[in-house]
Amino acid sequence: MSTDEASPELAWFKSSYSGAEGGECLEIATTSRIVHVRDSKEPARAQLAFLPSEWAAFVDFAAGR
Repeated sequence: MSTDEASPELAWFKSSYSGAEGGECLEIATTSRIVHVRDSKEPARAQLAFLPSEWAAFVDFAAGR
């Protein structure tokens, strides 16, 4: 992953299923080539990066499709 792909200017979004009470939440940020994933409680820690096709396959699997 290039430095510009991991820049802090990414627009991060929490799941619509995340509640205000905290808990275990993920945030994602997308670019045209990469889907970034991080822990919303520890945003400065390491992030994961996936190709959009890989992320779509994961979402389909998680949704039971």
